[in-house]
Amino acid sequence: MTVIDIPPPPAEVATAFARWPTPCRSTMLHLRALVFEMAQATATGPLTATLKWGEPAYLTTATRAGTTLRLSANPEDRLPCRILVHCQTTLIDQYRDRFGDVLEFEGNRAVRLPITGFPEDAVRHCMALALTYHRDK
Repeated sequence: MTVIDIPPPPAEVATAFARWPTPCRSTMLHLRALVFEMAQATATGPLTATLKWGEPAYLTTATRAGTTLRLSANPEDRLPCRILVHCQTTLIDQYRDRFGDVLEFEGNRAVRLPITGFPEDAVRHCMALALTYHRDK
């Protein structure tokens, strides 16, 4: 089993995670771990962690291989967890084609997930596509 190196988040990113209620925060931290796992699996890291619109965002700054993955949560929604990509990519269309039967989407920029029981293999694949978006065009 490969060990994934997940660095601690920068202080401002940790603060963004801390604002979410516990059930949502746990899922969002799990999604964060999946981002790092997929960056290692696709050799697109190291990742730069920052805030975009006050939310944790992960960029392939060093390799420029992918597009930004941003994590967002709205605990009031039925599907409160979101993985967002740049709206001018074709990623959400690709995700819909492959996973329209198991994932829900919001417009041309977000995958919407429940707090528990989301399809991890599909989410990993979506993250991999985003992290390699520019490299694999």
